[in-house]
Amino acid sequence: MRARRAEKMFYFTYVLKSLKDNHLYIGWTDNLKERINEHNKGSVISTKNRQPLKLICYEACLDKKSAILREKQLKTGFGRVYLKRRLKNYFKINKNPDSSQGL
Repeated sequence: MRARRAEKMFYFTYVLKSLKDNHLYIGWTDNLKERINEHNKGSVISTKNRQPLKLICYEACLDKKSAILREKQLKTGFGRVYLKRRLKNYFKINKNPDSSQGL
């Protein structure tokens, strides 16, 4: 009988774009699919009135602390500049005049 391998759990830092007001939301979670569903169902207070939301970027981390630190980094002025550069092609392709709002 083979020994079972322990499943690796990932923690995610993610960026959502509100299709209502084009603002961005940055967060972290251990279940990306479920968390996006919670945002779009109105279960998250900070995005409740900004639905629908679209996942536009995410990063995976091996531990919770790293995901939380990355979220905090992305919410700084330097982090928002990084996101603006990182998502430049996304904004260009989607040609929304306010697409970098919230950065």
